[in-house]
Amino acid sequence: MTSISLTVFFEDPFWVGVVEQQSDGRLQAARHLFGAEPAPGEVLEFVQRQMVRLIERSSVAVAVETAAPRAVRPKRAAREASRALAQRGSSTQSQEAIRLQLEQNKQIHKQRSKAEREAQADYKRQLKLEKAKARHRGR
Repeated sequence: MTSISLTVFFEDPFWVGVVEQQSDGRLQAARHLFGAEPAPGEVLEFVQRQMVRLIERSSVAVAVETAAPRAVRPKRAAREASRALAQRGSSTQSQEAIRLQLEQNKQIHKQRSKAEREAQADYKRQLKLEKAKARHRGR
């Protein structure tokens, strides 16, 4: 069973949305910055157009324990829903997943920039050798 939840909260100075997808005992999380307070239409558009792509880009998942599903009475479900709405922020597990994703992106960026630096250095070295050969030949 897969469940996806979106939590929108104010994290000074911006409004942030945290998307959590829980499936097969794994939790994936992604963070979206709304900027100014999002209108309901803006949140709806985000859910319809960007939320699934955002969670698919998240490649890091954290293992979570799932509780056995049990029958919940309607009044209790309503109370739990109102508590969940009143609760602010994201879960610790989703923060962990976001942190791991950021670290992974950082490592990828570091490798890519190192390769670009080395390619630039090789290019400069090659140019220097060609100029030296041309000077040696008297051109």
